[in-house]
Amino acid sequence: MTRPLIELENVSRYYGSGNTEVRALDGVSLSISPGEFVAIVGQSGSGKSTLMNILGCLDRPTGGVYHVRGKDIAELDADALATMRRETFGFIFQRYNLLTSVSASENVEIPAVYAGLTLQERREKAAELLDKLGLGDRVSHKPGQLSGGQQQRVAVARALINDAEVILADEPTGALDSGSSDELLNLLEEFHATGRTIILITHDPKVAARARRVIELKDGKIISDTGRPSAASAPTETYRYSRKTPSPFAQVVEAIKMAFRSLRANPFRTALTLLGVIIGVSAVVAMLAIGQGSQKEVMARFESMGANLLFVRPGAPGTRMRGDAIATLTLADAEALNELGNVLAAVPSRSGSATMRVGNNDYRGSVEGTTEAWPLAQNRGLKYGTFFTADDVDRRVGVVVLGTTTAGNLFDNVQGAVGQYVFLGGAPFEVAGILEEKGATSWGQDQDDIALVPITTGMMRLFGQNYLSSITIAADDTDRISETEAEATDLLLARHGSEDFQLRNTASILESVEETQNSFSILLGSVAAISLLVGGIGVMNIMLVSVTERTREIGVRMATGARRSDIMIQFVVEALVVGGLGGIAGVLIGLSVCFILSYSGMTVAVTAMPAILAFTSALATGLVFGLLPARQASRLDPVTALASE
Repeated sequence: MTRPLIELENVSRYYGSGNTEVRALDGVSLSISPGEFVAIVGQSGSGKSTLMNILGCLDRPTGGVYHVRGKDIAELDADALATMRRETFGFIFQRYNLLTSVSASENVEIPAVYAGLTLQERREKAAELLDKLGLGDRVSHKPGQLSGGQQQRVAVARALINDAEVILADEPTGALDSGSSDELLNLLEEFHATGRTIILITHDPKVAARARRVIELKDGKIISDTGRPSAASAPTETYRYSRKTPSPFAQVVEAIKMAFRSLRANPFRTALTLLGVIIGVSAVVAMLAIGQGSQKEVMARFESMGANLLFVRPGAPGTRMRGDAIATLTLADAEALNELGNVLAAVPSRSGSATMRVGNNDYRGSVEGTTEAWPLAQNRGLKYGTFFTADDVDRRVGVVVLGTTTAGNLFDNVQGAVGQYVFLGGAPFEVAGILEEKGATSWGQDQDDIALVPITTGMMRLFGQNYLSSITIAADDTDRISETEAEATDLLLARHGSEDFQLRNTASILESVEETQNSFSILLGSVAAISLLVGGIGVMNIMLVSVTERTREIGVRMATGARRSDIMIQFVVEALVVGGLGGIAGVLIGLSVCFILSYSGMTVAVTAMPAILAFTSALATGLVFGLLPARQASRLDPVTALASE
């Protein structure tokens, strides 16, 4: 004898407990062989729908045993049940359960997505089925453009596209007129003739009479069963169903399509959600560009001093020079340092301030005594005139080189100042040259507000004491600058007997400045990241709302063979699409903001990395904040989801 396709033994399904317990099924036992046409009848509340849900592996019995092709359903997990539904059952629902936002063809294709058919195969098969059902000219119509009978035929085609072995029809004629009902029942008889097993759930005895076997339920129990048909009435054709492995790529493509459909369904809400991501991404791009631009500008100013410099300051490490309190460096120290190998020049400096007078015009500014090597160490040229010479330093000549700010405050014609005299500390100094403009430092000091005099002249006429404020050492080979620093330290220790000086190289200063600027960039990026976090919360919100609004759709997909992982992938991909769209728009807007800021004169550094980082962060935000809604969707109970309004 042929083994039954479906076997139920003492199956029960209870809801609630105690006094509120409801026995929807109470000890049902039956078997259905391949190729049967069975009608299950009964009044409302008799347990018909509950039995159908259990037969279709949408629900599990509270007690008893249920086998499909010899497999105990109780031993199958959620994904295995989905596979069983996909390979064995095709559902025709009373309320059709079509997705209103897609065409008739796309509704029919849904089960085939989870069966691994390619897009071309799905379209061809859906078109063929719809044509056989008289809907060849309605393939592109959405459910709202179809009559009730046409929608039911679309549902029938959806049940058939995976070549389901068993057709489960739940009150399929309940919403149809008599003519449409007859057409549908004729279709079911045709499918039965091809070898399919038909299980028809109905409360109408006339509809049940079209079946070969009628099982009546009452209060969750079978009260009558007309029995199996005779061998003569059994289908003459043997039905063969096919199985395919679902394609992950097809699932992702379908999820992307559904994501765009969902976004188009509510454009205003979508725009608000994307706005949060866009603001966050554009803020990251713009803020990091501003931070890097600021860092680049500051570093450029420091590097303009020369990457080959060593700076010697008076006082022991950790002390600060206050006024004239520290007097440890002398001209003799500078001359000794000048004799070291790899030293281009050791430039002494004595800084101070003085009142400068030209005619009746007084101006108090910075005065620095130095040597002829100052332009070399400071990497700075002259705009007009010449710099004083070594001979001027040796002979203590009264000459001065002015910055453009100082010259502008003393003379009406800066270029004409060369050769004129300026009184410093009551003594006349001839203007030998005007320095090229340098601008302000990163901390706001005007580098053009300065007057340079030979250090010997300054010590004799202006400063009154023969000690230095600093010595700047210009190294010849930057690769040996650490070696030169060590030699300079040893030399000064030998001369002074103690470490009453501080020596730093440009690299260490640049490193400190770079660390500070990096911290500043991180701060800006963190502020922008908060905006991206807020955008992520918006993504989670829209996804949670989407799960709620599309609960029935999720139920339909589960009933037609979608595994939990398929539903999970679908909603995660949708969240990634939201994050990706927001990321792309945010990057473009952020770059536009950078362009505007750059055009307005602000220094910004636009590089690929911040844009890539921001876009990747947007995707990560979509993924992280989409996981919870996706998990919630994948955990829905198929029966509950299908009953959702």
